[in-house]
Amino acid sequence: MLGALTVIYFGYHTIQGDRGLLAWWHLRHEVQQADAELQRIVAVRQALEHRASLLRPDNLDLDMLEERARVMLNAGRSDEIVIFDGAREDWR
Repeated sequence: MLGALTVIYFGYHTIQGDRGLLAWWHLRHEVQQADAELQRIVAVRQALEHRASLLRPDNLDLDMLEERARVMLNAGRSDEIVIFDGAREDWR
């Protein structure tokens, strides 16, 4: 009887305990979510670094400079049509 109770005790804690299978599965799911968030953040950072590199003096892209100047000054020519892309609002 004592042996059966010991097996039941350890079996229960193997599944339900703080370091049991359910806790391990939950932790594994949290790690997967954190990895996905990290990949998203790395992609955003790379895009921002690329855009910033286009504005450096040694690698100046005049189109990028004009675009940023227009956005910052909120200016445009009278013959232009401006279409704002909401997907690019995160880098401003």
